[in-house]
Amino acid sequence: MRIARDRQLDGLRAVAVTMVLYGHFFAADGSYWGHIGVRLFFVLSGFLITRLLLDAREDARFEPATALKSFYARRALRIFPPYFAVLGIVWLIDLESSKTVLAWHALYLSNFWYALQDAWTPWVLCHTWSLSIEEQFYVIWPLIVLIAPRRSIAAICLGVIACSIAYRFYWPFTGTPSLARDLLPPASMDALASGALLAAYRSKNAAWPQWARLSWMPLLSASVVLFWLRPVSLTPMLEWLGWIGLEVFPLLPLTMLVGSCSRGIDGYLGRLAELPPVTALGRISYGVYLYHAIVLALVVKAQPWIPVNVSEQGIGRFLVAGAATLLIASISWLAFEEPLNALKRHFPYVRPRASGALPLSPKAGDRIGGGRRTPAYRPEPISSRKSFQPSDLR
Repeated sequence: MRIARDRQLDGLRAVAVTMVLYGHFFAADGSYWGHIGVRLFFVLSGFLITRLLLDAREDARFEPATALKSFYARRALRIFPPYFAVLGIVWLIDLESSKTVLAWHALYLSNFWYALQDAWTPWVLCHTWSLSIEEQFYVIWPLIVLIAPRRSIAAICLGVIACSIAYRFYWPFTGTPSLARDLLPPASMDALASGALLAAYRSKNAAWPQWARLSWMPLLSASVVLFWLRPVSLTPMLEWLGWIGLEVFPLLPLTMLVGSCSRGIDGYLGRLAELPPVTALGRISYGVYLYHAIVLALVVKAQPWIPVNVSEQGIGRFLVAGAATLLIASISWLAFEEPLNALKRHFPYVRPRASGALPLSPKAGDRIGGGRRTPAYRPEPISSRKSFQPSDLR
């Protein structure tokens, strides 16, 4: 059952957002874990969004205009309300004098703002750069998946990945690192396209290609070595190459991790990923990510009334700010986000079958008149689904 397997994807979301909290609340050395967590989120997003759209294409009632309209309506219901609530709070209390730049964030251009400034100012909204990247991805990608020939989608994904890698090799020639190299859209499209490629290639019983099975462990090992070497003083060219390696080498391991969890990992790791506290954290991960920087700013302001040190990275900040973030994200999910999420039932990707109409085939996977086999999976009618769908989350 697909939804049962998606519990492990919720577990991956929990891992990704925990990496972000660790990097922003605990690590004192500019930990790269937070960035890896964001890259994992990108792979997950690319995979889930592309899978949903491809599932819609497989339905005999598929109409591109209906699916596209429903996609944007459902994304708006899921993403906009808490995001603009956060911007409203920041405007109301004017954290870090951020009122003057809220227009950039409201238009989902945060990544361009920070790239142009080449500084994380204001810091309280710095994490929105990745949300802007995803929104920019959502503007273009559904059009490609729903309109391009189905057989061309995998090739398009490979082309996007190749362009993104080529973009990375341009930056050493500029001579000086800048935030633009990480924040402009091409720097993240490889992760999003890797997830999309996974959705385009994988089917229920597909095995990993041999090159992937042989490559993922060496690439993971190389990533660990480069991660370990980050604090070491190197020549400028070696530092640039190390940066490129840390961006590119983890892509295949992360993509295979998402693919494995989407099918269901057996054993201890699978059971761990499906533990209720882990999947619960995954369900509220969007809120955790969205609120955590604002919570941190307010916690630091409240330092005189807090008995542990929250003004610096460390265990005190991690526990206090982390607990406050989880509390606020949980309340937001239960009182705000989940009810809005239920409204998605009004925006099905395909038109509902007319009442009393016969199904296209007696059973999924049967042949029709001796001809082609129908897809083994068809999306359930929206009206019969529960209001919460794991694959609808960020």
